[in-house]
This record gives sequence, structure tokens and C-alpha cells, in this order.
Amino acid sequence: MEASEPFSDSDDMSSSLCHPVAVAAAAAGQTVAAAEVAALSRLSEQLGSLLRSPGLSFCSDARITVRSSGGEPPRVVPVHRCLLAARSPFFRDKFAGGAAALELGEMVAGFEVGCEALEAVLQYVYTGRLEELPRGVAECVDEGCCRHEACWPAVHFMLQVLHAASTFAINELVSLFQRQLLNILQKVATDDILIILLVANLNNKLCQRLLTKCIWMVVQSDIDYVALKKKLPPDIVEQIKQSRSNFGLDGQENLEFSEKHVKSIYGALDSDDIELVKLLLEEGDVNGRDHRHYTVLHIAAMRKEPEIIMSLLTIGARPFDHTSDGRTALQISKRLTRSADYYRSTEQGKPSPRERLCIEMLEQAEMRDTFMEVTSVPVEMISDNLQERLLYLESRVWLAESLFPTEAKAAMNNANVDGTLKFKSSCLTHLISGNKRSAEDVVKASFKMTEEDFSRMEALTKTVQLGMHFFPRCSKVIDRRRRSAALPPPALPLHLLNLHEQPGIRLPRSDNGMNRIMEI
Repeated sequence: MEASEPFSDSDDMSSSLCHPVAVAAAAAGQTVAAAEVAALSRLSEQLGSLLRSPGLSFCSDARITVRSSGGEPPRVVPVHRCLLAARSPFFRDKFAGGAAALELGEMVAGFEVGCEALEAVLQYVYTGRLEELPRGVAECVDEGCCRHEACWPAVHFMLQVLHAASTFAINELVSLFQRQLLNILQKVATDDILIILLVANLNNKLCQRLLTKCIWMVVQSDIDYVALKKKLPPDIVEQIKQSRSNFGLDGQENLEFSEKHVKSIYGALDSDDIELVKLLLEEGDVNGRDHRHYTVLHIAAMRKEPEIIMSLLTIGARPFDHTSDGRTALQISKRLTRSADYYRSTEQGKPSPRERLCIEMLEQAEMRDTFMEVTSVPVEMISDNLQERLLYLESRVWLAESLFPTEAKAAMNNANVDGTLKFKSSCLTHLISGNKRSAEDVVKASFKMTEEDFSRMEALTKTVQLGMHFFPRCSKVIDRRRRSAALPPPALPLHLLNLHEQPGIRLPRSDNGMNRIMEI
């Protein structure tokens, strides 16, 4: 019996006898499972290469064109009908009708979806997994925003993917991004909740949880009805209004005067009417705050309005004022701006991103105490020769328009340049008509400034001052161009004088840097 004692516990015995077999079976199962995972992973990578590899573009049999409202050239994404039709009922219906050329904007109406978001959705459709995003696509410019999980670029990207996935009936991707948005809602800026609510409402069949949560957050917020009516459909606004009333949270209906004044400000901002904004602000304090403790500068930063920001800063708006949640206008602008857009190089002569201009101006404002604190002024701007000064200003502003159109437009509109008459010198008229005059005659030619000339000079001077103050990088380039002996800029706007079409006239550079009209 003693010899049999080790076998007295049948459970232990069976376990001991079967253990090697069980281990072998489990190991075999794990090997098969690992092989299947590896095979699926290779399949995923190979299908993904159809989308990523330019060398396989010949395999595609359809295309999706992405057009941007920002003015960038349209981009074409080659796709494969069999794959999309197998994975998406939406594309199956599209291709069943014979479509091979699709427009993204027509498919995802109601909210613009960018190329990066489309590629993320397609990558998931092809491979079954989400790839790492290119750097800067879902990150803001603010150095203080460490994780970039709730800044606007991150939220905006998630909304684009959510909207596209919902439209294409990729339900599992919708569920994933809806959960991500629900997890960060408490960290999102209050005004950004409105856009999340808008997208959730567009896709309410699949995003009911997100829609309900956003509506409740807006009901509890201090967002006024002017802002709600501007961004949300009437039925949602009415639902919010009714909920506020039911819960005793509606204390805004009696603010008729405030709402009327806010509507006027919004109307002026919508129309980019700088003069009207100035006029409205003259009735009150430019640094005054609304019921949400925002100044007009904060609102202009939220709306990405560079011309309005420039106007406000010149009339005394304080860049260091904080919102109730501790943000300055500069921080607001930075957290609204995608890193990829901010750091993307812009070719001279092409428009600069509005967001970058807002950040640049607010940074300059924080670096200087007052608007009048400007760097050195070119000697030509203080010349006693009024004609020379006016010619210099015309040529400098023209050069700024040619090299930096967006920056120049902001400065010119603030200086009301369009409200003045362009300068034309009488001595230049003689040259254009073919009369031969020496350089000395040109310099000594009698010149009498008219009232229109003085108005023009004042507006151009202010334009140059604004440019030097808010866009010093542009001023440095213009200065280098004017000093360059190899590429001397024209003294006058060629579109005014057409001197390049006149035989026997050239524009050499003189010792003091001013271009003068000379006769060969």
C-alpha cells in the first residue's frame, strides 16, 4: 500500500499523467495561432502597400479627389474598387452604379474632411488597423500642450475620421473614435464642444452617446445663444434652450442689449469690416469683457482673424489678458493651429496661413510694450524730398504685395490704402510719352503734393509701419531685396508705370539705395 500512496489522489494522478500531452497540445495551438497572426499581419501589410506604394498605383481602378477650402491644390488618392466594396456598403453602392471618380467633398457633406483623415480611414479599411499619423497632423503649436489629446488639431482630426467613417459605414472605426472623444470631452475647450456636437448630430445614428453628452455639456455651459445660432442647427439650439429652461439654467434671455451688441460685433467680424469693428469698439472699452470673460482680442484669436487682431492691437488691446481658464490670445491661437501648417514653408509670393499670421502678430505684441515701439526706420521714409518719399513708399508696398500678399493685405486694409488714389508723377508721364529728360531734370522737376498725395503717403507710411512692427521677417527680406545689387527691385510698381515696356529706360541702383529713372 505504501507503494501505491503516490496514486491515492486520482485528480493529482490524472493531472500528472496528462500534463505533457496538454502542454504539447497547447504549444501546438499556440504555434498555429502565431502562424495565423503572422499570416494575417503579412496580408494586412501587403494590402496596405497597395495604398502606400507609388509603384503599385497601376493596380488602382478608381480615384477619390480631395479639394481643400484653404486654397491648396486638389489631391487625388488612387483606390481599389474591389477592396472598398468588400469592406464598405457605402462604396459598394457607389461602385455598383459604375462610378470610378469620386469627390470627397460630395460624399462627406456637412463637415470638411482633409486628405490625412481620408488616408487614415482608407488605411484602416485596407489593413484593419490604424497607422501612426505623420508628425504635426494632430498636434498644436503650443509648447505647453504636452499630450495633444484635447487641443483643437487633435479633436479636429478625430472628428474628420469619425465623420468619414460614419459616412462610409465603417462602424467599428466610428465606435473607436466616439469612445476617444467621450474620454477627452472634459478636457476640450468649451467652444470646441459645439463643433463636436455638430459632427455628432450629422452622424446621430451611430453617435447618439456622443451627441447626448455634448448637448448636456452645452446646456450647462455659459455659451450664449448668438454663438449657438451661428454654429448649430435650429432644432438643436431649441433643444438646448428648452433643457436650460427646464433645469433653471437659462439666465441669458434677459440680456437683450448685450446680445444685440454681440451680434453687431459678430457681423462686423464676419464681413471683415475693420472700420466697423473699430466704430463699435469706440462705444466701449477695447479690453472690456463679455459675460464669459472674453475680450474682443480673445474672440478674434478664436476666429483666426489676422486683420482684426492687427486692428485691435494698434488701438490698445492688451495681449497679456487671460481668459477665465488662464489662456492668452496667443495661447488660444497656438492651440488652434496645426503644427504641420505652422511649420510648413510658404513660397514667396504665395498666401501665408492665417493661423501663422495671428500667432506672429500676437508674439510681436507680447515682445513689445506698445505699438509705437518700432525698429529703425529707413532713411527714405524721412526724406525731405516728398516726391522721393512717396515713390519709395509706393515701391516698397508694391514689393511687399508681390512677396508677401497675405501680410501686405492685412497691413494695407488696416491703413485703408484702397481708400486713396495711386500716385503718378508728372515727370514720369513725360518719360512714358517719349519725351527725353535727363536724370537731373527728373530730380529737379517741379512737384507739388496734392491733398490726395498726402492721404496716399499717410496710408502707405502706416502700411510700412504696420509691416515693420508685426512682420519683421518680411521687412528684412524687403530690405535685402532693395539693397541687392544683383537683383535691384523696380523703383515704382510696374503695373502703374509700365516702364519695362518703354525703350531706352532702365532702373539702376543709386548710392543711397533709391532707384531713380535714368536715360540711356
